[in-house]
Amino acid sequence: MAGLDLEHELPPADGDDSPRGTTSGSGEASGGELQKLLAERDSLVDRLARAQAEFENARRRAAKEQQDFRDYAAADFIRPLLPVMDSFERALQVKSEPGDFRSGVELIYKQLQDALAKSGVRPIPAKGEPFDPHYHEAIEMMETSDVPDQEVVEELQRGYKFKDRLLRPAMVKVAKNPGN
Repeated sequence: MAGLDLEHELPPADGDDSPRGTTSGSGEASGGELQKLLAERDSLVDRLARAQAEFENARRRAAKEQQDFRDYAAADFIRPLLPVMDSFERALQVKSEPGDFRSGVELIYKQLQDALAKSGVRPIPAKGEPFDPHYHEAIEMMETSDVPDQEVVEELQRGYKFKDRLLRPAMVKVAKNPGN
């Protein structure tokens, strides 16, 4: 190709104005320059190998940290539940009247609700609410004119959200007005 010089020249050596890599007309690199270039190449290859090893070690460290986070992320959620377990164990060891036993279980239930609430778990309102397919799962349609159409008449199983994410929809019976 006219006008393109395809031969690359190395920068001049210290104190040498002739192109590097060529000797006086022979076209071959001198022994000292070749050794210098080989040493520079070896140094760069070594640096590259070290950089690759550092990158691989950093990748492994990050993967291990992520796995550790997944393995132990539940600890902050489980810790507040331990007192609830302790209360259940104490309740089961005590011989008491059925009324006392019920009030003890109610206290434990309240303790569990509080622990879940502190962790960001909230029950989904259902009974008396308009049916919302995002939060309610209709198990049965109930014909009635006592409540507005598409209103939740009964909650069969409570639904829960964790912060803004649905954990489980509420299973409900929904009103269907006759003639609608």
